[in-house]
This record gives sequence, structure tokens and C-alpha cells, in this order.
Amino acid sequence: MNLEQVRFNMIEQQIRPWDVLDPSVLELLRVVHREDFVPEAHRAQAFVDTELPLTATRRMLAPKVEARLLQELKVQRHEKVMEIGAATGHLAALLGHKAQRVIALEADAGLAAQAQANLKRAGVLNATVLNQDGAAGLPEEEPFDVILLSGSVAAVPQVLANQLKVGGRLAAIVGAEPVMRAVLVTRTGASDFRTVELFDTVAGRLPGFAEAPAFSF
Repeated sequence: MNLEQVRFNMIEQQIRPWDVLDPSVLELLRVVHREDFVPEAHRAQAFVDTELPLTATRRMLAPKVEARLLQELKVQRHEKVMEIGAATGHLAALLGHKAQRVIALEADAGLAAQAQANLKRAGVLNATVLNQDGAAGLPEEEPFDVILLSGSVAAVPQVLANQLKVGGRLAAIVGAEPVMRAVLVTRTGASDFRTVELFDTVAGRLPGFAEAPAFSF
């Protein structure tokens, strides 16, 4: 397999047509090798336009969904990011190239260990993986400039939105199959939030989150 050719095809045929046009994001997808974050059993499918199974209950987001979420968050070099659902660390690596610091939470101990090892091997030294679920966030580390939920939830808990700085952004995939939407929540004041619907998609559930609505859009 010519990895650079299939990587080029993924970017040009899957990701760019999905309105991912930010040159810095497209360049990152060339630099951070997705196949290095995919379990060996599924490495041949690393560039396929689908979620990849990681455990019995967890899946890696499709490439175009990862890229679009990254683009919409507009992460800046001085910012602190919390990712919930690190999986094998691919999005944490992408975020690490854009942010000052990334703290990634992963409820599955095996995945958390894989993610930390993958990040170290990729030379991403400003991203740390903690083995815990993310429903309560990290109040001891707040406020965050950016929060990314790398999987779906029934609704965004208010406790997470409250951990944003004013001007901070949170991206998540919200809803239940067959209808889910990626949303971007921006904190506009001490108790004010603005939510924009980004695109329709479907993604595997993140563990530890309630199925009842938690955040009113």
C-alpha cells in the first residue's frame, strides 16, 4: 500500500469535499499519521470513510468528522484544551499541534494507555491522557479555551459548558440514532452560551454520560 497516496486520497476525496478547507488542518492531516493511531488489526482501514472499532463499545471517529470538528474549533497556539474520549490519541495529537496544552480524558484503561504511548511515539509532548470518564470534566483545571467531546452524548452537561472561559468553545455530537448533530457551544458571558448546529452525523456513545438531557440549547 502506498500510504502517501491513500492519505492524499482521504484528504482530497473525503475531507476536503466535507467543507474542510482550512490549510492548517489539511496540513496537519498530512503530518500526523492516522495509521499510527489505529490498532494493528484495523490498520488497513485507517483511511476509510467510517468509524473504526476499538473495543466492544468504543469506536474511532471517521476521518472527515475528526477534521471538521478540528476546523470548527479554531484552536489557537496559546489555548488550553480538554478532550473527552481520547480513544487511541489521534485527535489529541492533532489538537496538540495547534494548542499550548491538551488534557485528554479516557474512561477505558487500555485505550488510555494506548493513547499515551501513541502520543509519546509521535513526539506530541504537550498532550496528557488521564484514565477517567469526562462527564464531570476537570474542574481543578478550569477554565478551558476549548473542550472537545470525541464521541456522542445525549446532551452536553452544563458542568462542562461552565468550565469554558468566556469566549471558549465546546464541540460535541449530540442526539440519538438515527439523528445526531455536531454542535459548537460558545460561552459569551458568565451565564450566557450560544449554540450553532454544524452538521448531521452519527457517532458512538461516550461512556459515563447520562442519557437524559443535561444542557438546554
